[in-house]
Amino acid sequence: MDAIVDAKCQSSSQQSGHLMLITPERVFYAGLLGRPRKRCPGAFHVYVAIRDGLHLSTSEGRESHGELAVTMPNLRHTITSEYRSAICVAIEPESVPDGTLEAVARRLQGPDSHLFANRIRNAYATLAEMQHRDAIANAEFDEMCFGEALPRRVLDPRVMRAVARIGRFSGEPVTAAGCAAEAGLSPSRFLHLFKEETGISFRSFRAWKRARHLLHFANQDLNLAHLAQDIGYPDSTHFSHSIRRFYGLKPRAIFVGSRDLAIYRTGQAGSERALT
Repeated sequence: MDAIVDAKCQSSSQQSGHLMLITPERVFYAGLLGRPRKRCPGAFHVYVAIRDGLHLSTSEGRESHGELAVTMPNLRHTITSEYRSAICVAIEPESVPDGTLEAVARRLQGPDSHLFANRIRNAYATLAEMQHRDAIANAEFDEMCFGEALPRRVLDPRVMRAVARIGRFSGEPVTAAGCAAEAGLSPSRFLHLFKEETGISFRSFRAWKRARHLLHFANQDLNLAHLAQDIGYPDSTHFSHSIRRFYGLKPRAIFVGSRDLAIYRTGQAGSERALT
């Protein structure tokens, strides 16, 4: 039965052209943006119009219109597309050194903005033609989208272990106290070290990664209450509020809009398989 469902999803996605490639530190999405509501994702976002233009409005009062828009992590904004679908490229901020994303934003919004927009549209065309993807490294992803590999941030090993624990989604809650004990630090010292290394608080980091993990299941027919519990939400209300804050959409709306979405996952745990 799963094979039949996957085949139907793949056939539908091939017709729509909607796809999403998810790696632990990057996302490439081409599909519907949903109704224009404020969203506040924890990653750096690059939006590119597939055709026509995009409208961006941020909590800082910035308004822009064009074929490419950029938002920094944790910036509340509204993005709308004149065409029904658009492209979104996301970079996790803890994966690159401080100042890298600001430099990328300046390049993307500079005089060569149209060249970067075309490069990302070409990356979409390349991904759409692939029958499957076994693995893709950050460097390959970055070269495809930005023309060069972005530098990699080197985290303290104790923080790296905590990040890995948060990313496992084993069903057991990951707490600062537990990570601190594993690191051999007091909770207060661990929390200070975590924010110093990643640039974000432990709680905010965990909340974003939990919401990000939802993307892996967006095209599946699932019981959302069970999914919320599986990925660490205490209840459905908390789940819905968190997803709406990060994505500007209710969980149900994300799943309805992703029925024809092909999802490719790389670098994930063995329990998650690539859809082909």
